[in-house]
Amino acid sequence: MFAWLEKRPFFFAVVLFLVIAYAGVIENLPHFTEQARPVEGTKPYTPLELAGRHVYIKDSCNACHSQLIRPFKSETDRYGMYSLSGEYAYDRPFLWGSKRTGPDLMRVGNYRTTDWHENHMWEPISVVPKSIMPAYKHMFTKNADLETAYAEAYTVKKVFSVPYDEEGMPKLGNWEEAKEQMFKEAKVIVDKMKNQEVKDAFAKGEIRQIVAMIAYLNSLK
Repeated sequence: MFAWLEKRPFFFAVVLFLVIAYAGVIENLPHFTEQARPVEGTKPYTPLELAGRHVYIKDSCNACHSQLIRPFKSETDRYGMYSLSGEYAYDRPFLWGSKRTGPDLMRVGNYRTTDWHENHMWEPISVVPKSIMPAYKHMFTKNADLETAYAEAYTVKKVFSVPYDEEGMPKLGNWEEAKEQMFKEAKVIVDKMKNQEVKDAFAKGEIRQIVAMIAYLNSLK
């Protein structure tokens, strides 16, 4: 058989390709599936964090900020540990981004605070003097869409078996239970903020977009 193949370069190339392709699949597929599983400590977003993520997408924050730290020393020195595929197990869609007009935000929750985010969103140059980012003051006056965030969490739980309500994972429950939990999470953030309008709105039972956005940014670690 080998003598026959040696006399027929085309078929030899086809057989060689198939052998290498098969070996590649056998070698890499198990590793790929293992790496795609959630890494230890990775949890689904809470509904409040999802509401903030929706604001992040709506305002095209991913057009200027990536969420993907590459395994280069220059990146890990600045942003922290490089990204692992399993850390994105619950991201729908992925927000890796392809441009960095601003810094990567993959681990921004490790080194920025609620107070910093509040000042930055209200007036970026107040904390980063050379910033070219626009102010996002509308987030302080518009309410977060909590119902849509809850609907997404409920959907991915049912359709994709995202492990809400399991031990160690965010609690979802029914809408009333989820709403109560969202307000508990929001209160922790609002108590640390200075903006009186946001505080007054929360006292009336409203959660502003900036609160949800900060919840989302604080979750990126």
